[in-house]
Amino acid sequence: MPAANDPETVRKQYANDENLRIRQEIHTTYTVPKINFNEWVLDSVHWHGDERVLDVGSGAGTYYPLLKARMPDVSYHGIDLSPGMLAKHPNKGVVTVSDAQKLPYADNTFDVLMANHMMYHLNDVDEAIIEFRRVLKPSGVLMVATNSVQTMPELQVLMRRAILLLTRTGGTQVKPPTPASNLFALENGCRHLARHFYAVMRNDIPSKLVFPEIDPLMRYLESTRPLREPQLPADVNWDDVMMIMQQQVTHLVNHLGELVINKLAGVLLATDRGDFIDNFVSISDPLQTSAE
Repeated sequence: MPAANDPETVRKQYANDENLRIRQEIHTTYTVPKINFNEWVLDSVHWHGDERVLDVGSGAGTYYPLLKARMPDVSYHGIDLSPGMLAKHPNKGVVTVSDAQKLPYADNTFDVLMANHMMYHLNDVDEAIIEFRRVLKPSGVLMVATNSVQTMPELQVLMRRAILLLTRTGGTQVKPPTPASNLFALENGCRHLARHFYAVMRNDIPSKLVFPEIDPLMRYLESTRPLREPQLPADVNWDDVMMIMQQQVTHLVNHLGELVINKLAGVLLATDRGDFIDNFVSISDPLQTSAE
């Protein structure tokens, strides 16, 4: 089982919001161009203002205040498997500890279901998508923010080089720890969703992390330790990898003045007859047109 969806590994990574908060703060501070990614994700949906929204994997509730600021009448519900993450949610009265693959809601309940940056931690992605579709209304929309498999290639090169220097394993067999998001990325995520929904749309947003100093990048890497360390070769120690990573990053920053890491993230929207596909379905379905 990949480390990214091993229950014990995920539990350690998200026992509280500290690791995620570190990464979010680093992305906010060092991303170029500056953009509020969460606001951009919300902009992908055509909101009416009175939607019933389920935030699956809500964690500390990053999206909750943004939704309430936009739409005071929105009916928001959040779930997460980690009580430690939910402890920081700004409205504990609207969240519950629950499994994304066994949602405690009736059929056809929600207008929008958000599952942002969490699908890659699920043991059975398709089972979860079936559950998502069940609780969505027929015109409901599933929103999934995630990364591309092509994101942060420079970081992967540096990690592989560090591991190669430390392991006795043959060079052709050395792979850097796979980012968790590769298990459900923009590319393979489209295929997963298309098996269950009539229409899927992908929106990408390229950007860069620009580090003029080494400390933020090292803190970023340390925050991913619970997910990356189990993927190292048996003869490689995490602290040794970090030592070599620090040496490499220091050399690059001293030589170039900064370290640039390219990012590619985005959002996938899936629906049967809502949002971006609504007009097309109305025009192409003669039964629906005549009924109206």
